[in-house]
Amino acid sequence: MKGRTLILIEGSRANGPLYVQAAQRLGLHLITLSADPAQYDYLGANEVQTICVDTDDLDALIRECYQLSTTYEIAGITGFPSPSETVYATVARLCRHFTLPGPDPASIDRCCDKFVQRQVLAEYGVPVPAYRLATDAMEVECSAEKIGLPVILKPTAGLGGSGVRLCRDAKELAQHTSHLLDGDHPWQSSPKILVEEFAQGPYYGANTMGNQVIAIGTADFGPPPHFVFREYTFPAPLTETELQRIIDVSLSCLRALGLGWGPANIEFRWTNDGPVVIEVNPRLPTGEARLVQLAYGVDLITAHINLVIGQQICDLRAKHSHIAAVRSLLPEGDGILDWISGDNRAAAVPGVNEVKFYVTPKAQIVRRGDYLDSIGHVIACSSSRSQTEMMLERAVNLIRWSIAPFPSLCEPDEISTSISGAKEAPREG
Repeated sequence: MKGRTLILIEGSRANGPLYVQAAQRLGLHLITLSADPAQYDYLGANEVQTICVDTDDLDALIRECYQLSTTYEIAGITGFPSPSETVYATVARLCRHFTLPGPDPASIDRCCDKFVQRQVLAEYGVPVPAYRLATDAMEVECSAEKIGLPVILKPTAGLGGSGVRLCRDAKELAQHTSHLLDGDHPWQSSPKILVEEFAQGPYYGANTMGNQVIAIGTADFGPPPHFVFREYTFPAPLTETELQRIIDVSLSCLRALGLGWGPANIEFRWTNDGPVVIEVNPRLPTGEARLVQLAYGVDLITAHINLVIGQQICDLRAKHSHIAAVRSLLPEGDGILDWISGDNRAAAVPGVNEVKFYVTPKAQIVRRGDYLDSIGHVIACSSSRSQTEMMLERAVNLIRWSIAPFPSLCEPDEISTSISGAKEAPREG
């Protein structure tokens, strides 16, 4: 029997490498089960064992884990919401089947259906935007009329802003309804659309572990009508009263949804009536764990892995107070990437912690209004908010790229590789 093994279901271009590094520091053997392991470059770079299996098939995963248990001591199972949140629900069921530590499957299911999540939170008295469920164009139009424009249209299942759009008038409403219902959006089941009041105000996000609020950040977005993060900063500049209100509402969300185990992320807008919950995600959000560690000195990923393998969780109190921020590199147009450069120069800026490109030349750039629109990021950290912002701005200004428009006679999918499949091997010019 080989040493203690952590099984990871699917992967993540942002959090995946951090989980691998943390697990290896803990002396765990790693095995990734994925429908397409080759899409995660970091697995090969870190010599992680991979097995190709249909991760949408719970029975297939159970059989694979049983087979692995004859050779390895399975210490724990966790995973990533790729390509959808349902993977994390599958992880919860795997943990329950093998009597391993993990989240409650029913709680994860409640979170993965955004309409059900809204109902549960509203019944518990948690402030949420006005919302209605629609399954066809007529119901969408009727729901928007009752709530009042502008509204947000979003699929009831999905992640990373996929299919989410602000509709400011009847024309935009009809266009996005058509996009969602006429075959452009990849539904996993019959279409269900959440029509939601546009809660306006500053955005905040709370990261929790168990029943504890660990960190609260703030973010801004790229241009509407989509909600693609442009910059995210920890900690958020809040008064003591504001901080306590967000903590109180966050804990109410956890109690309402039964999320007392493991990590979660709660998204807010601070409206004229105070904090309103936009969404609760029953997992670590993509890319924020590194910022939390830089800003607070708290390693959420190692804490999560310790929970997964049944070990005592580490001290989650803040070790220091810095200002950490990430800036996404967002292209302004679609086409084929000619070149991208400046990463080495940007990384040399004092205070810059990381510069990463997600694409290489000849990659196909097609913006869809979600998290995959980003072609890279820059992270900086310092002792002051103004200094961190200045470092980010200086580093980002050193990065350049060129995108050639698609040839007019070719469809985008016929050219090169897509941005989501591009290799993270940047060229420095």
